[in-house]
Amino acid sequence: MPIDDPTLWEFATQAIRTGHARTAEGEHSEPIFPTSSFVFSSAAEAAARFSGDEPGNIYARFTNPTVRTFEERLAALEGGESCVATASGMAAILATCMGLLEAGDHIVSSRSVFGTTTVLFNKYLSRFGIKTSFVELSDLGAWEQAILPETRLLFLETPSNPLTEITDLQALAALAHAHDCLLVVDNCFCTPALQRPLELGADIVVHSATKYLDGQGRCVGGAVVGDSKLVGEEVFGVLRTAGPTMSPFNAWVFLKGLETLQLRMLAHSQSAQVLAEWLELHPQVARVHYPGLASHPQHEIALQQQQAAGGILSFELKGGQPAAWSVIDATNMLSITANLGDTKTTITHPATTTHGRLSDEEKAASGISAGLLRIAVGLESVADIQADLARGLDVL
Repeated sequence: MPIDDPTLWEFATQAIRTGHARTAEGEHSEPIFPTSSFVFSSAAEAAARFSGDEPGNIYARFTNPTVRTFEERLAALEGGESCVATASGMAAILATCMGLLEAGDHIVSSRSVFGTTTVLFNKYLSRFGIKTSFVELSDLGAWEQAILPETRLLFLETPSNPLTEITDLQALAALAHAHDCLLVVDNCFCTPALQRPLELGADIVVHSATKYLDGQGRCVGGAVVGDSKLVGEEVFGVLRTAGPTMSPFNAWVFLKGLETLQLRMLAHSQSAQVLAEWLELHPQVARVHYPGLASHPQHEIALQQQQAAGGILSFELKGGQPAAWSVIDATNMLSITANLGDTKTTITHPATTTHGRLSDEEKAASGISAGLLRIAVGLESVADIQADLARGLDVL
């Protein structure tokens, strides 16, 4: 294999090396360019840059060398032609919708998505004439039935938040394309280290870089990955005009996170598997949701399209919300926060946090019960995570 061809590097090498073009200073680590603007050598060069006739930096709202390095690296890891970095994961979803949809278009979305995504679709996009229908993630028949002549985009998370539901991406991509629709996949939970939706037929991948791409809970950011037309022109046009921009410092932090992404995702998955198996045997636990368990309804699909089951699990307690809050409040080590993808294990009650803005009917339809807890398994000793959870579980 030619070592001088970056496209032939394996994942771990791409995650460390792709995108960095050393400056004249000869730096080993990627530099940060904290500048709002760039200087041109002549009026002609400035005109050529602004018109698009000549590539190069123009203004940091939409061109910055540090951000570009992150974009090139993530695109390589996802197997995409182009990447647009954004200020947050929700900005990535919004930029995708603004770049690819118009008034009168229709979205079919999984019902099992992040609560804020549901609010974006239902409350805000609807104001601009874009309607959304919600369906069960794993029910291909429901997806097909919901598609209308004006449907433009199918949107989903797999695994879903927080129930870790999974759908067959190849089958859903075939369905989308048969109806001339785009398939957009939020790959936040798996990252390209565990799952590459574009290889399975998806058109676009979105990320909250805040989560596993960073890996240590330091910065907020997002990204959209796809081809040079849809993402490189249409989504990029939204960023250039509207400015939901990733900062150079955050891009640098995410670059450092990508270097250890594969190692971390496999370690998160290994510990989550142990914890899920332990929880499944606990007498106060009614059900555990984790793709690595044989009891998970889409366990076989997970084995086919993911490298590992991931670091997120959720479980339902027999005692409802009082039991759930009691377990949370009994922990000493686990972090009570709705964020995820951190080296530190986090615990949250979805019904009153991540999905708290949904109506009771929407929560029930999405399977968000009062006794449900979500754990984002970190990189601590899994024995210590178990011991901290047991403080609350064993006294219920």
